[in-house]
Amino acid sequence: MPDPSSLRDSTQIVLPRHALDGRRDRLRERFTVTVVESDERSRIIGSPVEIKAASDYLARNGVAVA
Repeated sequence: MPDPSSLRDSTQIVLPRHALDGRRDRLRERFTVTVVESDERSRIIGSPVEIKAASDYLARNGVAVA
């Protein structure tokens, strides 16, 4: 059985909330993801395929995705 943390890593991206400023709407339009925001951070949640594509998109647009 897979480790839950590895599954979570492949289905979400966690960033500081300000990292998505000006990109949030475009991200939602382009990919099938859900963006959940708290006071300090944004979580982008989606399928592993969508998360990989969203991660690549963010990296190409200057957002550091760890």
